[in-house]
Amino acid sequence: MSSQILDELSLYLEKTLSPDPNVRRPAEKYLEQMESNENFGPVLLVLCNKQDLAIHLRISASITFKNYIKRNWKVNEDCQDKITAADRQSVKSSITDMMLTSPEQIQLQLSDAISIISREDFPEKWPDLLPALVERLKTGDFNVTNGILRTAHSIFKRYRHEFKSNELWTEIKYVLGVFAVPLTELFKTLMGLVEQHSNDANAIKIIFSSVLLVTKIFRSLNAQDFPEEFENNMETWMTHFLNLLQYDNQLLKSQSEEAGLIEQVKSQICDNVSLFAQNYGEDFADYLPKFVTAVWNLLTSTSLETKYDMLVSNAIQFISVVAYRPQYRALFENEESLKSICEKIIIPNLFLRDVDIETFEDNPEEYIRKDIERSDVDTRRRAASDLVQALCSQFEKQVVAIFSSYINALLQEFSENPQKNWRQKDVVLFLVTTLASKGQTKKYGATKTSELIDVIQFYESTILPDLSDQDVNNFPVIKADDMRYISTFRQQLPKECLINVIPQLIRYMTSNIPVVHTYACHAVERILTLKNPTNNKDNLFTAADLQPFMPHLLSNIMNLLQPVTGENEYVIKAFMRVCIILQESVEPYLDGLIGKMTDLLNAISKNPSKPNFNHYLFETFGILIRNIGQKNKALIEKFESNLFPIFNYVLEQDITEFIPYEFQLLSLLLELHDQNIPSVYFDLFPFLLMPALWERPGYIPALTRLLQAYIQKASTTIVKEKITGVLGVFQRLIASKSNDHYACYILNSLVEHMPSQVLSEYFKQIFMLLFQRLTGSKTTKLVKNLLVFFSLYSYKYGVNEFMNIVDSLQAGMFLMVIQNLFISDLQKVSGNLERKICAVGVTKILTESQVLLSNEANMKVWISLLESLIGLFELPEDTTVADDEHFIEIEDIPGYQASFNQLFSATKREPDPFQGQIPNAKIFLAKSLENLSSSVPNMIPQLLSQLSAPSQNHLQTYLNESGVQLR
Repeated sequence: MSSQILDELSLYLEKTLSPDPNVRRPAEKYLEQMESNENFGPVLLVLCNKQDLAIHLRISASITFKNYIKRNWKVNEDCQDKITAADRQSVKSSITDMMLTSPEQIQLQLSDAISIISREDFPEKWPDLLPALVERLKTGDFNVTNGILRTAHSIFKRYRHEFKSNELWTEIKYVLGVFAVPLTELFKTLMGLVEQHSNDANAIKIIFSSVLLVTKIFRSLNAQDFPEEFENNMETWMTHFLNLLQYDNQLLKSQSEEAGLIEQVKSQICDNVSLFAQNYGEDFADYLPKFVTAVWNLLTSTSLETKYDMLVSNAIQFISVVAYRPQYRALFENEESLKSICEKIIIPNLFLRDVDIETFEDNPEEYIRKDIERSDVDTRRRAASDLVQALCSQFEKQVVAIFSSYINALLQEFSENPQKNWRQKDVVLFLVTTLASKGQTKKYGATKTSELIDVIQFYESTILPDLSDQDVNNFPVIKADDMRYISTFRQQLPKECLINVIPQLIRYMTSNIPVVHTYACHAVERILTLKNPTNNKDNLFTAADLQPFMPHLLSNIMNLLQPVTGENEYVIKAFMRVCIILQESVEPYLDGLIGKMTDLLNAISKNPSKPNFNHYLFETFGILIRNIGQKNKALIEKFESNLFPIFNYVLEQDITEFIPYEFQLLSLLLELHDQNIPSVYFDLFPFLLMPALWERPGYIPALTRLLQAYIQKASTTIVKEKITGVLGVFQRLIASKSNDHYACYILNSLVEHMPSQVLSEYFKQIFMLLFQRLTGSKTTKLVKNLLVFFSLYSYKYGVNEFMNIVDSLQAGMFLMVIQNLFISDLQKVSGNLERKICAVGVTKILTESQVLLSNEANMKVWISLLESLIGLFELPEDTTVADDEHFIEIEDIPGYQASFNQLFSATKREPDPFQGQIPNAKIFLAKSLENLSSSVPNMIPQLLSQLSAPSQNHLQTYLNESGVQLR
């Protein structure tokens, strides 16, 4: 291999490590372009293994290689395969040995790369991977052993969360056949070595790192089912697991704040036995009491240091799993046992530690993420909370009674010295919230509450007095707890309570403590999501409800929205929700709001870093544009003059995260114009047809949406001039399985809005492309979209025109389309508007096509088509798809792509293609049959008599409702 190529790549790898973006970005771009070159992957592997290359460059090469594999190994629909078959083979033949002999930092990257490759190729296309790994287990070299185990773990861990399927179980069965026995033997060997080397610091750490990986692999291989290979060795595994839970060795204990190997192993074992207690209770029954005792002893002897958090969390989760199951009720039903659990496990782990307070003060985003978003799955508090709910599922009265005494005692301690004992009040608030909430979702808060806790009374006696404190910075943790209580129980608190607390929440938005003002915004936002119980489509709160608070509410939110420091997604989400409720009532404040929002967007476009915040900011723009622009067209220009300079910057700088949002807002603005469309839209249109834009999958939905807006608003001007460019986009999209539905959306818009004389010369070619795609690659999605298009075309241009153009491609093809598409697949069409279009189109075909009534054979087709139409009206949608279509990916494209996130506010409002002339498709069918029957007397009743009895009954209902009697 040329040393020049290696030197050149090394130079660019060095540049990618530069802190200077002007050096780094061109180098990254160059390496990305090199990915399509033959031998790129194998050359990177050579650099990973090049002993005379600086280690930081070898590591950089391994990271670049892993990312190259991640982007390109999976070949997606409609994408070119950048890796040749020879390169694939070369990589697979060399990577395993290289990974096993590399330094650990490189080994980790190559192990991940093997995992990515195996996701696509293992076992069918890489049958020698696992046998090769098993063979190398025999070397006795623990660096090699750990490399093998790390790789095996990265391959097998997906078994924990994948849905059950025959293919998955076939793969697991193969893995078990090759790997289960060697894994068990290795585990036995390792446990023997633990005893032999317990005083050798280096040896015991390497051995325990292997033990940790073995316990993780055990968890993965037992995740889907309890395999025979492990069932036969249950005694071995469980005995050693129990011994490891009780094992202690100072040499393995962490001297830092991070968990050490012994804590990690014990934590993983708790996770493993939780799985067995939950899923394989009968097989685990004999071992369970011993494990409960061991885990109990572990919990009561482990300190509150953060390095033990994962261990304590998993240990408590095991106790929770056991407590939830009625068959283990006897272990807990003793009053003393329950008291002991509450006092020694739950209460100590509910108290905030100094490290938690530090997180509250110094890393508010992390605190909020764990608390509001419930991402605290591995925290002591969450585990203790889960245990409370597990115990309440079996012993609610006893548990509430036990905790009531603790709650009273803690509140007494707080009242004696609030400044010193505020943590006691925090525990009370957390505990009451946990006890009262028996079911909870992020969307709705508490969905079911305990009958033993009066949620409203606790709010009035404790929460409201706390929040009435005029000092918004006093007792910040408690105030945050109070506001979380309101968010959690918003469904249970009456509207009067919520309206009365909103001014307090608005006041707390002025707190200079990030968690406090964030919780205030979050509580307001969650309250405003509530629906009217008498009509679930309406919001519980109206603009009139918010009117008294509006100046302070908007002012306080705007003060929190600052570039860089104020990119708080809860604040912008609260503002978005307020705008939804206020609708056009926000107009008097628009000048100040739009200026502030534009400044904010301008600032973050320089360095987009918070996707959720960005999304809600664009969503808020969309809400304001739609609500205000619809009522006051003069204000559309205000939005355009503020936004267009930023939009230009985004396009010029190719800020991929924002471009799909920009296209959606442009669609919304364009659709709100009546006649005089500003010239800037005309200037932009040719740019939108550039092929490079349509190559980015994340842009396609928004570009399609924008193109449809142009077709709707400017069909006789700019679109007419550039019709060949528009049809070029259609041709590109229809060839793609992933994007053919967007091609059909564009086509439907053209048929609906473009003058027929503009399109007439292109229709034959369009139909030819549609049938070529249908013949080459028929999918349910394509058929559904074609049925809508054919129906719309038949309505717009007439059935005879549709029949003539189809038959011009191939004689007799019209009847084939009716039989093989309409009759067989009409039931699969989804969406109310789409089904109505098909119903109208099929009605037109039935009542305007003379061919279908020209002979007996065609009349049978006519009857079947009418049966299908009645089925479309009366039967549920047919959701079946062909087996090979389940995994057609639309968004999973390799390489960095801006993903598409739909703005709800910019959703396309589909206009009625029938312009109000056909309010009811069933009545349209009845009236159309009446007209047909009068032109061919006696024929139609005779044909209708051949329908199935249910269809005849349904049709008679339509006729009766329409006042139609057929002759």
